Amino acid sequence: MSSFTSPASLSCAQLTTAQHGRSPSLPATRASLSGEETPILRRRIVSTLLTTSLALHGTPLALAENWGTRSFLKERFFEPGLSPEDAVARIRQTAEGLHSIRHMLETMSWRYVIFYIRLKSAYLSQDLKNAMTTLPESRRRSYANKANELVDNMAEFDYYVRTPKVYESYLYYEKTLKSIDDLVAMLA
Repeated sequence: MSSFTSPASLSCAQLTTAQHGRSPSLPATRASLSGEETPILRRRIVSTLLTTSLALHGTPLALAENWGTRSFLKERFFEPGLSPEDAVARIRQTAEGLHSIRHMLETMSWRYVIFYIRLKSAYLSQDLKNAMTTLPESRRRSYANKANELVDNMAEFDYYVRTPKVYESYLYYEKTLKSIDDLVAMLA
């Protein structure tokens, strides 16, 4: 029997091949503050970090110039309700914005129109209630009728944009513009 076929040389050859085929294992790396880290400690650190960052930057009140789609989440969930004067300013800005979406209707960009209508109608429901407090008692009933008309027209406008029916969309767009312009004139 030759030395090549001896059992000792075969087992050595198998060992070297088996070790050669495996990749060297690296030690597991974990980031931790101490050996006794718990989820509670982690939560405390994160909450402290968040509160200090909010305290440093502050939470500014909603300004009429900053309303839009990018600030929707911040204003909807993290900001307090607006004052009646700010609500009136946002209704005016919504009226200007509704006048500016005519180009989207003409190019039949239905998805963008739907997004814009739903976003603004979500704001308007709260703003119309807040703005009513600025009016005297004698004008509140007519204001409520106009506000209800505006909400109904926006709902119909949303429905016809979703279907999409072009003529009805334009019709309710014009009705919505008329209603919101009447409201802005009433609030002026």
